[in-house]
Amino acid sequence: MVARAASGLRWPVWNNADRRIRAPLRAVFPAVLSFLALAALQPVVRARFTHPVREPIEAAGIGAILVATVFISARLLDRRPIGEYGLSLDRRWWRSFAVGGAIATAINAGALAVAVSAGWATVVGVAEGAGDLPFLPAMVVVFAYIALAAAWEEVVFRGAMLKNLAEGADGLVPRWAAVGLAVLLSALVFASLHGGKIDHPSQYGYYLLAGLVLSGAYVLTGDLALPIGFHVWYNFTQSAVFGLGHSQQTPELLAVEIVGPPRWVGEEGTIFTVFAVIGGLLLLAYVRWRDGRLRIDERVTQWTPRAERET
Repeated sequence: MVARAASGLRWPVWNNADRRIRAPLRAVFPAVLSFLALAALQPVVRARFTHPVREPIEAAGIGAILVATVFISARLLDRRPIGEYGLSLDRRWWRSFAVGGAIATAINAGALAVAVSAGWATVVGVAEGAGDLPFLPAMVVVFAYIALAAAWEEVVFRGAMLKNLAEGADGLVPRWAAVGLAVLLSALVFASLHGGKIDHPSQYGYYLLAGLVLSGAYVLTGDLALPIGFHVWYNFTQSAVFGLGHSQQTPELLAVEIVGPPRWVGEEGTIFTVFAVIGGLLLLAYVRWRDGRLRIDERVTQWTPRAERET
């Protein structure tokens, strides 16, 4: 009787067959735990250190949280190989990472070209805003900070959240529906957590679209190379290369003065939204060219029990 009652109490949170916590908890725990770690890290670093020492220390802290999130999620929560998140890091992985970065750089260059052509932006300088550091080291620090933060978001929202939601729903509903639901839910969470950067609720649509683009690249390839590459270089080139960022102050290779209406050239404006769609289409075209097809990769819902890995 007691054993049956205890089993009933464990059932909502523990999967006896897999010997791990259930999928919804596996999906949210990495985000919650790493957010708490970041919330503890940033106030301490920003209170004790000033520019230019603060940024490298904060980037190192984000890197440590990223590594801890990957290992804790894989070993303790998911009980899966790290590679099943889509982190093989082999030559093919890095090639796809580079392609994602090239597409992101191209669409930001296109957004700048349109803004300048319309008279909504003007290039007013080159290699400015480095502060107390020489320009090149300042750019390296900013790239490291942006790259670690973007990689952390992809691991949390795509590698852990989307994957576990899709895996948990697979079998309850058809695989395409399970993956579609996971894409939508993870994109909604991704968009909602960017609420501090927006001035109007309609701007959530930009981050929802970004979440769908990144999620689409993940579910069609089964790995994080394209979404991480795209995310890292999109954020870096938008702010530090083409001077189009507003929410984050960085050194800028091209210092740009924005004079157009925010609904068009704001960080969540129409130009960026349109080019985000173009970026998503280019990612699809690359996957279609590379793989010869567009379909959900079976690795998105894959889990290899330890007993199978050891045989």
